[in-house]
Amino acid sequence: MQRTQHKDNSLSEVHGTVDTTNGKPGWRKALSFLGPAYLVSVGYMDPGNWATDLAGGSRFGYQLIWVLLMSNLMALLLQGLSARLGIVRGRDLAQANREEYPKMVNFFLYLLAEIAIAACDLAEVLGMAIGIQLLTGLPLVWGVSITVLDTFLLLYLQRLGIRRMEAFIITLVAIIGISFLIEIIMAKPAITEIAGGFIPGPLSNDALYIAIGIIGATVMPHNLYLHSALVQTRKIDRTDAGIRQAIKFNRIDSTIALNLAFFVNAAILIVAATVFYKSGNSHVAEIKEAHRLLPNFLGQLAPILFAVALIAAGQSSTITGTLAGQIIMEGYLSLRINPLVRRLITRLLAIIPALIVIIIYGEENVDALLIFSQVVLSLQLGFAIIPLIHFVSDKKTMGSFAIKTPTRIAAWLIASVLVFLNLKMLINEASAVYTSEQLWPKIAVSIAGLLCLFLLIYIFVHPFLKLTKKAISIEMHPEVNMIRNLSIPTFQKIAIALDFSANDEKLLAYAIGQGKPDTHYLLIHIVESAQAKLLGKDSDDYESRKDKEIMDSYIKELEVRGIQAEGFLGYRNRSKEIVRLVKGVNADMLVMGAHGHTGLKDFIYGETVNTVRHELKIPVLIVNL
Repeated sequence: MQRTQHKDNSLSEVHGTVDTTNGKPGWRKALSFLGPAYLVSVGYMDPGNWATDLAGGSRFGYQLIWVLLMSNLMALLLQGLSARLGIVRGRDLAQANREEYPKMVNFFLYLLAEIAIAACDLAEVLGMAIGIQLLTGLPLVWGVSITVLDTFLLLYLQRLGIRRMEAFIITLVAIIGISFLIEIIMAKPAITEIAGGFIPGPLSNDALYIAIGIIGATVMPHNLYLHSALVQTRKIDRTDAGIRQAIKFNRIDSTIALNLAFFVNAAILIVAATVFYKSGNSHVAEIKEAHRLLPNFLGQLAPILFAVALIAAGQSSTITGTLAGQIIMEGYLSLRINPLVRRLITRLLAIIPALIVIIIYGEENVDALLIFSQVVLSLQLGFAIIPLIHFVSDKKTMGSFAIKTPTRIAAWLIASVLVFLNLKMLINEASAVYTSEQLWPKIAVSIAGLLCLFLLIYIFVHPFLKLTKKAISIEMHPEVNMIRNLSIPTFQKIAIALDFSANDEKLLAYAIGQGKPDTHYLLIHIVESAQAKLLGKDSDDYESRKDKEIMDSYIKELEVRGIQAEGFLGYRNRSKEIVRLVKGVNADMLVMGAHGHTGLKDFIYGETVNTVRHELKIPVLIVNL
């Protein structure tokens, strides 16, 4: 049976823009599904992973490879559940949470998700800055500061469309993978010793801290939000067979992409173990230190490949981190803001703590900050995983696509392991706070710990107790003939915002197409000369007089065609004047143009359309010029 999606689409600007229903042959159809998991996979090989992998390899040799493998298997299952949620229900994880939990709970879940985004972006900022420093020698403070410029690259890629963004990310992933493939070949590790690292063993407290950092760097909470939204960029056949096919192809996509990410992480750990641990340099847990020592063991090419791969990792993961931030804000708060503003907020939340650490404590503490950011990510996992498992297990909203009992058991087992490891690490780390003589740190840690524990328990038991009525975002068998009592409006007064250019002909045509024979058209133009902005309607410069002549000629031409028209000139602020004039004439509709600017121009010129649209309560028809 055909299914109906909710109108509030995730990532609405690219939602359903890749058509998979156009009858392509088998392999081409499969390729149309591939892509979302690659954007997700870059979060599994970002600079935060490098810090934990280097620390694990140099300090413990190949001992923690099994932790990487376990993390990858966890990621495969959890990302598959995230993709399933997005494909079947047409909702991302943040939207599903908003519909399930009370407002106060969602507010705290939103804050925790934003903390995870900030921690993730912190790793990306530091990684990019370190990579730039390693290649150019630029001080780390300046490297951190200039990473804000990648905001504009993201905006440009968003304008190109999701497929080109995916191609860009895949290119960066290829650069990372090839760089470390070359380094592994140069390092010549012993295969038998690597194989021994796949055997699980007991972990000391230090090894546990690094292991949890590895898990936090691999299974990342923001990726669960991201994947559930990215799969919705594919337009699929909303039938049982179509949804089943989409799940299958996305499973293939995830398997390929996440195994590539596992290869990169394992390669970093193996290179660190082979080059540093086996040579007695177990103190090498810093990216810069590893870069400095690599030429001694692998030659001059190794540090160049290392730095290039680091920059590629930072740049690729910063894009996906921003998308995840957009999904979280729109999903939890139903708040859409300018993409540039959203990106700048996310970036500043990462840059400020990085600059504080570098300026106050020095560059030598940067890698400790990187590892700490990954531990913070790991601590957020439970708050994303538990709701996700609940949602994909719910037969009422997932229908026949609800996960089966074996998968459910495996998912809850993974969630239990992650929560247990995090609690164990927190107890170990908090013990140092309780041995101090100061009282306020003990109180702060106790309150924060109890609040988080209560929230974790609540989101786990809430779906079982059914404390609130669930708002179903997609019904598996919706009622047919949902459209009733359709009332067709008629417009008596249509206002048209003109710029006195070749675009006016198109605007007038669209406006007249909305009206009836007796509709009255109100032509609006804002005079933008320097004198007009200063003197307003009292200006009498050449441009003001010329604009009045053009307005009069438009009205006469329309009257010749039998169309009723009246002209109005505005001055000074364009947006405010359009709103004032439209309200003053009591128009029923406004027609205005949008120029389709990209990047920074869209941020600048798009403000008129957005401001006017939000100030008016009448329909606004935007015509792309």
